[in-house]
Amino acid sequence: MSVRSVNKQGFRVDEIVQVAVVVKNLQKAMENYWKTLGMGPWSIYTYAPPALREPMIRGKLVNYSMRLAIAQVGSVQIELIEPLEGPSVYKEFLAQKGEGLHHIQSRIENVDETLAAFKEMGINILMSGKFGEGEFYYMDTEPLLGTVYEVVKRRTRPPPETTYPPK
Repeated sequence: MSVRSVNKQGFRVDEIVQVAVVVKNLQKAMENYWKTLGMGPWSIYTYAPPALREPMIRGKLVNYSMRLAIAQVGSVQIELIEPLEGPSVYKEFLAQKGEGLHHIQSRIENVDETLAAFKEMGINILMSGKFGEGEFYYMDTEPLLGTVYEVVKRRTRPPPETTYPPK
């Protein structure tokens, strides 16, 4: 287990499984990571309705979409995210800070319990949605941690649309 409850006020995170960066141009970002650091191959997905279900921002149903790429680097997944249509916390991030580290993620065994614990700490959900057999929740932890924390409930992820570099 990578996250366990320590007390009613918090958790103990033993392992970060994902680091995510918001980018303006996904293709260019993948190329830069590949050419500069050798990170890849990248699995590419588009999260958009109707495959993206129940898209919410700050508790309100809002249609948004994004394209993302994932590469495994050792035990950590690197995720690059380019916002597409509609409002999103990614577009807000780009407008306020430019490209950069957006969120971290660790394994969560009990998502409902974790969300309830965050709520008890006064930490709300910024943005959420469902994709494939998974659900994701971005917690408003930036004022406390300097970054967003993502809670994910996933059984499996659909196959990628494509990869970079091409096979």
